[in-house]
Amino acid sequence: MAGLTPYTAFTAPLAGQKLIKSKKVFDNSKVTDHHAIIPTGQPPVNLTDMEKRVFDLVARRFIAVFYPDCKFATTTVIGEADKIEFKATGKQILDAGWRVIFAKPQTNLPEGMTDPDAEARESDEEHSLPAFVKGESGPHLPKLDEKWTQPPRPYTEATLLRAMETAGKLVDNDELRDALKENGIGRPSTRAAIIETLFKRHYIRKERKNLIATPTGIELVGLIREELLKSAELTGIWEKKLREIEKKSYNATTFLNELKQMVSEIVHSVLSDNTNRRVTTIEETVTKAATNSTPKQPKKKNGTPRKKTSSATPVPTIPSDDEPTGKPCPLCGKGTIIKGKAAYGCSEWKNGCTYRKPF
Repeated sequence: MAGLTPYTAFTAPLAGQKLIKSKKVFDNSKVTDHHAIIPTGQPPVNLTDMEKRVFDLVARRFIAVFYPDCKFATTTVIGEADKIEFKATGKQILDAGWRVIFAKPQTNLPEGMTDPDAEARESDEEHSLPAFVKGESGPHLPKLDEKWTQPPRPYTEATLLRAMETAGKLVDNDELRDALKENGIGRPSTRAAIIETLFKRHYIRKERKNLIATPTGIELVGLIREELLKSAELTGIWEKKLREIEKKSYNATTFLNELKQMVSEIVHSVLSDNTNRRVTTIEETVTKAATNSTPKQPKKKNGTPRKKTSSATPVPTIPSDDEPTGKPCPLCGKGTIIKGKAAYGCSEWKNGCTYRKPF
């Protein structure tokens, strides 16, 4: 700390005193990969403005650890003007403690360094109240603001990554929320790939920086009736059980059997669904340049051209005799059989007929 010469104004009050070592900060049992990022005591030289900002954040946080707690009083003020009551709530700082290091204005800011926490402090100061005396009165000018709530902004790739990381906030169950706290949806190495897959399958598209769901994506979400598959709770359930397996309080074989049963039930549910629901698909069109030249065929060793062979599997076709189109529906008897994209169905499907025959 003595080596942090640009911050002498903050380190001087601590000189010669027994340093506070709060359990909230100094806890060896919680150290995993490495300890906290701290300054080495070597004064920074030849740093860019951005590097100075980062160093300033680290140095101030390090020094603040050894300062006393900030003491404040939660205050509620009830005033009256023209027989109308007004109420204000906020905090009154009794002892700034460690806050002096982040106080505004930054009179002790080292030369060339800018204040990185200005916005956070301004927000905090909005909730602070001056000292009040019971019964005091005086002239004042009321200010009334009319505001409207704003709908949530569309996700960008950055905010979506953050939402995947903190997906536990959307889960109501406390245990599952706690399980998701450390993991979220995906891993840091896979989250970007998940978003890329959504792009490739045309479930989302980008408008400037914003990510917008396509009709295909919206319809797909509506098509999936298994709510668990669409919620972060499923990930939370799995993370919770994996933790229990790690602690040997849950059996791994049981977990695998539960997964198999769940997948089996979902597949059975989908296969037995005869509602013939559809999803609008967006096809990628690939155009090829037309050429008048005939592609050359590879030659055998003796110079004669090889016969062109096809590795494509021939698509089976239904003989015309078996074509059911136009025949009466065997299920309801009212409609006739029509040909859809993936199966034959009844023309009365809008009226509830569930007849369906795959090609």
